[in-house]
Amino acid sequence: MEQISLDRLTGIIAFARAASLGSYTAASRVLSISPSAVSKSIRRLEERLNVKLFNRTTRSLTLTTEGKDLYQRALRLLREAEEIEQAAFAARTVPSGLIRITTPYPVGVHLIAPHLPEFRRRYPRMNVELHLSDTFTDLIEESIDIAVRIGPVVDSRLIAKKLASNFVYLYASPDYLNENGVPGSLDELTQHSLINVRVPSSGQLIKWNFQVGDDSAEFTPDAQLTANSTDAALAMIKSGGGIGILPSYIVHPHVMSGKLIPVLSEYYIVRNDISAFWPESRRGNPNVRAFIDFLGEIFTDPAPWNCNS
Repeated sequence: MEQISLDRLTGIIAFARAASLGSYTAASRVLSISPSAVSKSIRRLEERLNVKLFNRTTRSLTLTTEGKDLYQRALRLLREAEEIEQAAFAARTVPSGLIRITTPYPVGVHLIAPHLPEFRRRYPRMNVELHLSDTFTDLIEESIDIAVRIGPVVDSRLIAKKLASNFVYLYASPDYLNENGVPGSLDELTQHSLINVRVPSSGQLIKWNFQVGDDSAEFTPDAQLTANSTDAALAMIKSGGGIGILPSYIVHPHVMSGKLIPVLSEYYIVRNDISAFWPESRRGNPNVRAFIDFLGEIFTDPAPWNCNS
């Protein structure tokens, strides 16, 4: 049987990544090569097979009938390669090499990134690549080792572990409260400047459906300032722009330093849990085990930022 060349294998991998991600540029980022290299590899693959694999326009990349068939075969090849690689990783005892992590922007910036230097000091033979994205990623197709996400992910191929509950509270700056007073009830919020957050993934404004003890209370804010970024909302609130809602894990350091003050702290919004997800195929991977254990040190129970004090 004729042996497959490295060039052919590279073409198949480039094709599979481009097909799953929908663009040469996205495939190039995952493969750490240039978009032109991805394009050339796929073009050479098409020439060897004498078929057209993609219908290309300036805005889209879709599979042809022949491309769809080859894509399914290529996925089986990549999954088998993944199993071989993970078996080799599992045979190791010392974590080493590259681990790829994906998180939403606020979780990555505020909770994960500050701790990565300590992780590297503990495991000097490991390199970490942190990918920030508010969209859910197919971990297996994009060769991601661990995802830290807010909300459930329904995928039987993944293992899940809850890291922390996720609460949202009202906050304001000391200067704002000194100038405008402290509201004593939800009704009194109508007398204040309000700041709200638009969820980046859905474009919807966060609803102020509060829990207070065993009861619930709904408030419809007429917000004068909105942003689709929690960091932007944080900056507005710190600058005295008004009273706004933010996840406690983002605000906690600013509360501790006195730059922000909880408002109506008995009221809170329960959001989806923060959880870690990783492929079943990486269950025995020492790199994954090391990072999951490390996450357990960051996300203690109860998490300090959920005390809102």
